[in-house]
Amino acid sequence: MNICVFLSAADLDDRYTRPAREFAELLGKAGHTLVWGGSDVGLMKVVADGVQEAGGRLLGVSVEFLEAKARPVTEPDRMLVTADLAERKAALLEHADAVVIMVGGTGTLDEATEILELKKHGHTTKPVVLLNTAGFYDGLKTQFRRMEDEGFLPVPLTDLVFFAEEPVGALAYLEESMGTR
Repeated sequence: MNICVFLSAADLDDRYTRPAREFAELLGKAGHTLVWGGSDVGLMKVVADGVQEAGGRLLGVSVEFLEAKARPVTEPDRMLVTADLAERKAALLEHADAVVIMVGGTGTLDEATEILELKKHGHTTKPVVLLNTAGFYDGLKTQFRRMEDEGFLPVPLTDLVFFAEEPVGALAYLEESMGTR
């Protein structure tokens, strides 16, 4: 399975890097491919390293203005470079069978809301997991529930996203959803 992970390229402390590394190792050991933003810094590097070291493959999608931070890859891994962020998001989703949203900033939030909007309108059926590491997305989870309760979501929140508190639960949900478990 090609699993797209939206996440930060920032250097973060252990409460975020440890679970990200754990998820990466689970993904790699299961033989899945990481589809990610292609960066070789911060949390993106932690996840790519973990997947690769555990036997998984990498498919990076960088963008021209960040190409200097892109991870060097060799066969069988791949790196695509897009002209802009919109093209990058489209390429990430095009190459993914499923999506995991990890901790991140505005770019990650932008990517997360786009995939959820696509699901809401029936333009994708890819499973989406929001990995709520250290309660990072508690406020967003509350906001999504309010949107649902007050009629802003035309489909149940559970049809859009699965909230996982731990990496093992995130991967288990994806594998079950995709019938690979």
